[in-house]
Amino acid sequence: MTLLDQQTAPAGTAAAGPRSTPHTAALVAAAEARTAHNYHPLPVVVAEAAGAWMTDVDGRRYLDMLAGYSALNFGHAHPTLVAAAQAQLDRLTLTSRAFVHDRFAEFTARLADLCGKDLVLPMNTGAEAVETAIKVARKWGYEVKGVPDDRAEIIVMSGNFHGRTTTIVSFSDDPDAHDGFGPFTPGFTLVPYGDLAAVEAALTPRTVAVLVEPIQGEAGVIIPPAGYLRGLRDLCTRESVLLACDEIQSGLGRTGRTFASDHEGVVPDLYVLGKALGGGIVPVSAVVADRDVLGVLRPGQHGSTFGGNPLACAVGVGVLDLLEPGDLQARAAELGVLLRDRLSALVGHGISGFRSRGLWAGVDVDPALGTGREVCEALMARGVLAKDTHGSTIRLAPPLVVSADDLAWGLDQLAAVVAG
Repeated sequence: MTLLDQQTAPAGTAAAGPRSTPHTAALVAAAEARTAHNYHPLPVVVAEAAGAWMTDVDGRRYLDMLAGYSALNFGHAHPTLVAAAQAQLDRLTLTSRAFVHDRFAEFTARLADLCGKDLVLPMNTGAEAVETAIKVARKWGYEVKGVPDDRAEIIVMSGNFHGRTTTIVSFSDDPDAHDGFGPFTPGFTLVPYGDLAAVEAALTPRTVAVLVEPIQGEAGVIIPPAGYLRGLRDLCTRESVLLACDEIQSGLGRTGRTFASDHEGVVPDLYVLGKALGGGIVPVSAVVADRDVLGVLRPGQHGSTFGGNPLACAVGVGVLDLLEPGDLQARAAELGVLLRDRLSALVGHGISGFRSRGLWAGVDVDPALGTGREVCEALMARGVLAKDTHGSTIRLAPPLVVSADDLAWGLDQLAAVVAG
């Protein structure tokens, strides 16, 4: 008997009923029949959503405790963002960068100001932004630092997740992401995450950048030791190396600050942004840096047909409207205390440990209870949607707009599941 078989949604909660009705089952089967199997989703078929709640095709409601891997930091269908998108849909959606449109300057200027930088290079997906940062760092290395052509090196971290393009998986140590996709792109040096001495030992005159997630999301919300990011900043400054922080999952309010690197007062040379920048409406990503870094690119050397399109910029401006007052960041910090305290009470009572910062947590479930997948299935049956990673770890990342009562209810369901 699995965890899912043992759990039933308590009476009166927002979600109750069987795991899969004929309607849901038919749609899941239809998707499986005609889709490449690069994902293994939970058997729930979402039809609509608002705020922190989603409703499936059979009318059952679920608390979203994943928020699209931080793409939905502001919740589903945030009225500010929906209004911005709807207004722009009536005017202009795409020009390509062959022309300038009337939303571009405001978006790039305001995003640059949010980051305290000079320039923005907008793209679409997070992986595109990472690829952009890699190209910029290499070109900067050749033109500014004087590294010999085609010899640039970038230091990356074990347990990293920056996307799944061929170049990015070249420096992944996750067998699922890496194995079977070679030959791989050279020029990357892998060192243990959180080990500052290992980074220092890996530096050479050919090193152009250190690429790091301030908190590793896919690895299970792994938080590095205190002082690690500050140490990277000091090393990179001393050795004339660019520090590139991948804030695609950790940034834009998730951890209780605008950026996770803010917790140590660190300003990287390149911010790599995505996910929440599109407000859960359109894919929007960007690399943000000063002129002496992004200025190495010239027309024709990098681009994207959809990067910085009018619809993306309109939604992005809406996102900046939400972020600039700081209220959502403060909310994430405040509710993060509730999340941390409730998880602390479960240690030794179904979970072996956890890591959290703001509204983001990696929870290590006692393997005796089952796999992370089984725990997520049991949560689904109780009206909570979360995602497993790496065996018995599950990730919790509710939208920043979640209410304290709804968050507490979701954690009640976790407590009931891990109680066995």
